[in-house]
Amino acid sequence: MTDSTQYARWFRDSTPYISAHRHKTFVVMVGGDAIVHDNITHIVHDLALLSVLGVRVVLVHGARPQIDAAVAAAGLEPRFHDHRRITDQPTIEQVEAAVARVRVRIEGLFSMGLPNTPLHNTKIHVLSGNLVTARPFGVIDGVDHLFTGRVRRIHSERIHQLLNERCIVLISPLGYSPSGEPFNLSSEELATDVAIALGADKLIAFDTLSAIVDADGKPRSDLSPSELDTLLDTGSFDAATRLRLSELLRACRAGVPRAHLVGYPDDGALLRELFTAAGCGTQISEDGFEHIRRATAEDVAGIVELIRPLENAGVLVRRPRDRLEREIDRFFVAELDGNIIGCCALYPFDDSRAGELACLAIHPSYRLDTTQHGAALVRKVEAEARRLGLEQLFLLTTHTRDWFKEQGFAEVSVDDLPAPRKAMYNYQRNSAVMAKALKKPA
Repeated sequence: MTDSTQYARWFRDSTPYISAHRHKTFVVMVGGDAIVHDNITHIVHDLALLSVLGVRVVLVHGARPQIDAAVAAAGLEPRFHDHRRITDQPTIEQVEAAVARVRVRIEGLFSMGLPNTPLHNTKIHVLSGNLVTARPFGVIDGVDHLFTGRVRRIHSERIHQLLNERCIVLISPLGYSPSGEPFNLSSEELATDVAIALGADKLIAFDTLSAIVDADGKPRSDLSPSELDTLLDTGSFDAATRLRLSELLRACRAGVPRAHLVGYPDDGALLRELFTAAGCGTQISEDGFEHIRRATAEDVAGIVELIRPLENAGVLVRRPRDRLEREIDRFFVAELDGNIIGCCALYPFDDSRAGELACLAIHPSYRLDTTQHGAALVRKVEAEARRLGLEQLFLLTTHTRDWFKEQGFAEVSVDDLPAPRKAMYNYQRNSAVMAKALKKPA
């Protein structure tokens, strides 16, 4: 496949995501560690591209390493309580200076007319202002945090007005009290508060990690909040990553539909996460990455596209389209952003408390993650079989018997098949027959 053909295929495949993301509000948190990384220029270009494609972008930046450097250069002794900076009067002056330098750096990267970049002659308007009202963090465990603060109010109406004017809104980790006092804010907590206040569609955090890995060291493309909560309790993360993950979790539980962790060292990570089926980071959402549902007539074309390559390779038995249309009520599909990424069918046997799990297929971009997406479809079929009062589930496979063993199926004899299905068994295909007893839910 030529580079031009690969590009054309990628562009076609990204079209549903471009459409799905248009007019949506994304809050993006870029920490001070990302801002000093060589890839920050590409990150800015990708954020500009999101804006050009119609995404409403709010960028919340951090400045923790820059503040650390400014405090050290001023000869001040840094003070922390429970990993939170105690900001006295000399320190808040250094915070203001460091944050201002970072903001100017970001605004410069978004400036128009940069030669030899994707931003050349593109009008990208970045606006900021007093969009956050803050209050003191207060006295905790007898320790006064002084000019360290937390959000009192996000001026969401003003932010929405700027977004409606197609501006990228830039928010710094400083807030001001009604009397004008400045307060040093956690950028991670601020980004979450902004996402919640705006009713954002996504909260995206850049981190050193490319993706979250589970206890077995496997990257996870998606997690539920409860799974992330468990990993935070049992996993080993550095302080910055742990804080970001905790805030992504808080955002999801406060109603933000989806949160993402992407790696800032990886060029193009944001675009791959948002515009490809496989993604490249980790997404956290309350309902899981995919939505498993019963198929409808409108899903036939998507199912055909999934199963035809497997039929051509001999992995699945060929099903004519008219048969699919007649049997569509037997199918379940896994859907992502309006795209069918997987399917599976359940055929109950007449006069028997058994059924057949058939036609399990996963989109090629997800086959490395079949343990998750395929297993979700299998669990859905098992649940439906129990609802119908079935006590045993059979399947025939020529390629994936080991994977089905991991799902609790055991290899049995052809003679164990119910009589109607045994009569239809194709001895030329020589498929392995597997079965699983369905336990009633506790």
